[in-house]
Amino acid sequence: MRAEKKLLTGEYVARLNASPFFIVVGYQGLKVAHLSELRKRLTQAGAEVHVVKNTVFNVAAKEAGIGDLNGSLAGQMAVVTGKKDISAAEFDKLKLKFGYLNNQRIEEKSIIALADLPSLDVLRAKLLGLLNAPATKLVTLINTPATMLAQVIKAKAEKAE
Repeated sequence: MRAEKKLLTGEYVARLNASPFFIVVGYQGLKVAHLSELRKRLTQAGAEVHVVKNTVFNVAAKEAGIGDLNGSLAGQMAVVTGKKDISAAEFDKLKLKFGYLNNQRIEEKSIIALADLPSLDVLRAKLLGLLNAPATKLVTLINTPATMLAQVIKAKAEKAE
């Protein structure tokens, strides 16, 4: 392998090892302006997209311990990697191929389902809200008789004056 390809392979391996996921997309038909907009959106979401050479990326995937992607890589491909959650980037011309999340292969439908989920922070907040609601209701229920008793005593005191 030539020195340039070894350098590219090393960069790909570093990106794959630093990211909990990667998504392989076809970008054929995507104009430069759309690809630039995609890069901007992904950067805001903590991810990046890189156009890859299929053969070099296949070697990098093997070196990163992902396995052989030889039959899966064809055509003009780009790879999305990131350090946060999988984000949705809405582009009609971008064709999702497949991805890996924590070294498990996921197909297009699963990627779309994951992208439609709220972020991890939002899910945690909803879970905490669900856990907190019964406790709040219990405190209100326990506190209600004492509040009512205090109101009755206050009314009696005001009436006696």
